[in-house]
Amino acid sequence: MSLPSPLAVVPFVSVENMMRLVLAIGVEEVLTALAAYIEEDFRRWDAFDKTPRVASHSLDGVIELMPTSDGRLYGFKYVNGHPKNTRDGKQTVTAFGVLSDVDSGYPILLSEMTILTALRTAATSAVAAKYLAPDNARVMAIIGNGAQSEFQALAFKALLGIDTLRLYDIDPAASRKCARNLAAKGFDITICPSCQEAVEGAGIITTVTADKQNATVLTDNMVGGGVHVNAIGGDCPGKTELHRDILLRSDIFVEFAPQTRIEGEIQQLAADHPVTELWQVMSGHREGRRSASQITLFDSVGFATEDFSALRYVRDQLMQTGLYDELDLLADPDEPRDLYGMLMRAAGPAL
Repeated sequence: MSLPSPLAVVPFVSVENMMRLVLAIGVEEVLTALAAYIEEDFRRWDAFDKTPRVASHSLDGVIELMPTSDGRLYGFKYVNGHPKNTRDGKQTVTAFGVLSDVDSGYPILLSEMTILTALRTAATSAVAAKYLAPDNARVMAIIGNGAQSEFQALAFKALLGIDTLRLYDIDPAASRKCARNLAAKGFDITICPSCQEAVEGAGIITTVTADKQNATVLTDNMVGGGVHVNAIGGDCPGKTELHRDILLRSDIFVEFAPQTRIEGEIQQLAADHPVTELWQVMSGHREGRRSASQITLFDSVGFATEDFSALRYVRDQLMQTGLYDELDLLADPDEPRDLYGMLMRAAGPAL
């Protein structure tokens, strides 16, 4: 059987090659570069098709498609969220993504996005905090110490200089895991016995829990003036982490309001409650942090442009790293109208 033609081949970044790529460049370096790509795309917000992600909900979780295009490239991500998976030794979140050429419709990259989503989520949190966190914040509380926690810590270290972590999880083993993984990364780390103790003295509070339910991870008395809350865990209908009163005292920043009103912390508020989209701050149309006493809240649910940015970044690394496989993905007959003939010729000469 003949080899596939060049037009049939799509670069594929496997989990193994994604890990090799990140380690070859450096985790903090990748996070910093991803943040730059994400910020660049937020600054050209008007160029993108924007729609809330397409979600299929079940009692156990959600499966989502997240598409967008800037008119030249089209990207989408397939991602799930199933908190119960950890009981079966599986990941809560898995993902893969595709980047395509708009002019031809041909895919130009297929990539794992389980690791890449963790990286881009952390990079997005940190780039938002550049505009929203109090000046010279060095202490961050991380509430929920699962798969995302180390990426968040390293992104905030790389972009904001965070050097002190206060960890809390309902499962102490998760906090010990997080502390162990970050032990040699330049942090002063304290594992706290309660959420209340974890937030004491923190200028930034990151909540990143996984339960698919309305929860109150942070109560109103835990959040004082001058704090930035980076709320990541609430990302689907019926799933929140913050007491409603915190929202009413905060200036709220979101990625794409029509999606966040369905999935984010602000699903607890009236549909017309004022929020600021992140692109407006990055482009200078709206203010971010205005005062030392202000409470800022980044109600982050993840948006398709962030995955688009991450896929663009990975594609730009392929030629210099060579860390990809050639996947025979597209049928490419010699005569474009003779797909059936291609199929028959694959059988070889008739006996």
